[in-house]
Amino acid sequence: MRRRNAFYAQAGGVTAVLNASAAALIEACRETDGRIGKVFAGRAGILGALREELIDTSLESESTLAALRHTPGGAFGSARFRLGEFDDERSRYERIAAVFAAHDIGYFFYNGGNGSADTTLKLSKLPELLGEPLVCVHVPKTIDNDLPETDCSPGFGSAAKYLAVSLREAGADVASMASTSTRVFILEAMGRHAGWMVAAMGLAVDDHGDPPHLLLFAEVPFEETRFLERVRECVAHHGYCVVGVSEGLRYPSGEFVSQVGEALPGRNAQLGGVAPWLAQLVHNRLNLKCHWATADYLQRSARHIASAVDLHHAEAVARSAVALALEGRTGVMPTIVRTSDSPYAWETGCADLRSVATLEKRLPREFIAADRFHITEAARAYLLPLIQGEAYPPFRDGLPVHARLTGALAPKTLPAADDLVESVALGKKT
Repeated sequence: MRRRNAFYAQAGGVTAVLNASAAALIEACRETDGRIGKVFAGRAGILGALREELIDTSLESESTLAALRHTPGGAFGSARFRLGEFDDERSRYERIAAVFAAHDIGYFFYNGGNGSADTTLKLSKLPELLGEPLVCVHVPKTIDNDLPETDCSPGFGSAAKYLAVSLREAGADVASMASTSTRVFILEAMGRHAGWMVAAMGLAVDDHGDPPHLLLFAEVPFEETRFLERVRECVAHHGYCVVGVSEGLRYPSGEFVSQVGEALPGRNAQLGGVAPWLAQLVHNRLNLKCHWATADYLQRSARHIASAVDLHHAEAVARSAVALALEGRTGVMPTIVRTSDSPYAWETGCADLRSVATLEKRLPREFIAADRFHITEAARAYLLPLIQGEAYPPFRDGLPVHARLTGALAPKTLPAADDLVESVALGKKT
């Protein structure tokens, strides 16, 4: 294949190590002996392709790229947007093809979760649909850890580490004050359909009786009476109770406990507030003082306590994506393949996006304890290796140092297509 440029974009919710994937991918492209030319990064994800807003990463220094490794968030901007079917949105596909042709882009790297895997798969069909040559590789990331075909998803290990650390620290706080103050503490984690994040809280347990005492998984239907009885028993036995809960907690009917309003067409229903709802329930029914917190954006942006293993995963899948692209592999995703639990060992593999796109990997039943309120030893064996090692960022004046990109855009060559992007300002969830 002749030398062509590459397009890289970040999609969906960011992670603590998303930018590490970006840095590794750009560096890997620079090391291809000219087989890949410039790497253009889409400003605000795939919207950068529709708007022809392409950040020219060749203008970023090596030191800036290196600093991306310890910078949270999405340095180039992310977006929640998923392309529809070709027949329904042909004009958008044609626009992307035109922008790529104008900038001689022959490689497409999309760094995201389930929805962006679907977008990558759809764009991989551009050569047969529009005759435009394009190699498309999905670069995995998601704190939800719900991507199929990979042992784990880059981003999850760091979020898991943050939650386990936070739960252990908060548990010590509650234990010290329980005799005269708060008796119940509830921490809410992300996880609409899968309980991986809540399971990670279970790692905080170091000895019998340590918090968290109860975990409420997205996969386990919420039974109010049974929950309250276990809280009562826990407080009677330990003097306090610490609870971890998934934002996606559901009633036996399947309805979300914390859904806010109705779902809009093409978007997931907004969730939020299961922790304060549970706290109010405990207060009203058990007359116990209860505090709550939601990890929210903190769990996905806590680069200061990132997992070194997770960082290595994020870099490895990015470099593997470039290698796959140079082989002409399209419609694929590099994966993490675990070869041993103890000692932990892994390598990269490759999955066809048809077995990844829009699918979700739930927490296995064997990872949930028989009483359905905690994790099993099998879960610990899986989870513990993913939070190992510290990769602290540099600090200045007591605060972490982050990269500052120039963010210079390549000159536009095409007329604006505002009609194609106006309706996706909020987008469909990726």
